[in-house]
Amino acid sequence: MKVLVVWPPQVPSYFNAGHHLTVFNVATHLRSVFPSADVKAVDAAALNVTWKSMGDLLMEQPDILAVANDFDSTGSLERITYYARTLAPEVRIVTFGRLSAHLPEFFRRFDLDAVVGPGDPESAIADLVRAQLAGEPLPDTVWRREGGDWRPPDRTPRLLRDDELPLPDVTEIPYEAYDLLYADDTARFCGIPKRRELVVPVARGCPVNCAFCEIPGREGKAERRVPIPRIISYISEMADTMPFEYVSMYAPTFTLRKRWVHEFCAAYEASGIGIPWKCTTTLHHLDEELIRRMGAAGCIRVSVGLETLEPAGHAALPRAKHVAEQRFRETADACRAAGIELNCFVILGLPGTSLAGVARTIEAVREIGGRVRPTIYTDFDDMRADMDEPTVASFNRQLFRPGEEPEDAARYYRVLFDPDAPVTAVHEVIPRRSRS
Repeated sequence: MKVLVVWPPQVPSYFNAGHHLTVFNVATHLRSVFPSADVKAVDAAALNVTWKSMGDLLMEQPDILAVANDFDSTGSLERITYYARTLAPEVRIVTFGRLSAHLPEFFRRFDLDAVVGPGDPESAIADLVRAQLAGEPLPDTVWRREGGDWRPPDRTPRLLRDDELPLPDVTEIPYEAYDLLYADDTARFCGIPKRRELVVPVARGCPVNCAFCEIPGREGKAERRVPIPRIISYISEMADTMPFEYVSMYAPTFTLRKRWVHEFCAAYEASGIGIPWKCTTTLHHLDEELIRRMGAAGCIRVSVGLETLEPAGHAALPRAKHVAEQRFRETADACRAAGIELNCFVILGLPGTSLAGVARTIEAVREIGGRVRPTIYTDFDDMRADMDEPTVASFNRQLFRPGEEPEDAARYYRVLFDPDAPVTAVHEVIPRRSRS
């Protein structure tokens, strides 16, 4: 049994190495369930692989081709299915990812055999491999093509337990390409420039439930979290494998469980690993004591969904994100005292807000020495299966939807695509490691 798990070649509108881990997580899980299977994982969406290279992989005649999708990658999906049908005509093609988890019906227009909807893609694709090995029809946990029609799932894929959540094989990940994508901080990606990042998928699921976030619908509102000893062991082992210079604790709301974070910090310090780390959370789930503890344990950046400081915009946010400016400044002071950079996600075009309010929010972040990562407001519930590909791609948080641009859209875009905005200096506190 040969399985090729791939993110197809693409010019990414936005790059987050954590999003791309899905390719390697699926491969890791399949190897654990089917140890005799030949599973290859390729992230070809970091400006690092040609279509000729993809053709070479398809000429190896995989039995299953699992293709990752995202909100603006469907053009690549159409092309890879054409290559696959031409070069490996017996292959079964399934797609999984952020877009299909939210809008699986959209993919009925493509030449696919199966589509993974909400839930853990590892379980769904394992079901497909299991059916293939047994010579059975496509499993009922995926959308599947039967004749000329599509049939929806009869049940959702099994959610993985905390202790089953996969940790990827770093030897498969194209870090050199990731380093280059993160090198220019004016792109406002989440990685830290000039230093190599180890992304550790710590948790899935989020109860905060923002309308502009697809995570609760895809991973669930109940959080699942990898046990602390396993995280520490993984970081230690990976640090001995490659010269990683900082760790990204990849979780929707890292400080959701404060007691867990305190226990993690103690374990991380006791391990002696000593590599700086960063995380993402909300201001609501931070306090001065926790920030101080995280800083002492090596945290050098905390990213928070600030979204807006304009009170008129709070109606479009969950209560946990109704943040007064005084609370924001107190958190910023605590981060500065702990040696932590505060990286603030700010939404442009959030209902109820104004361009002046956006400017004021950004000014407030810069006043406290924080970093701003702006995005365009997107409500994923507005997506429809009958939309064309360019419209669906506009949900990538960089563009307003066609026909729904505000009158001052050009001014918003000047804020988002501002090459003169201040850049981070946090890499200067992260020691370099030899990559020879």
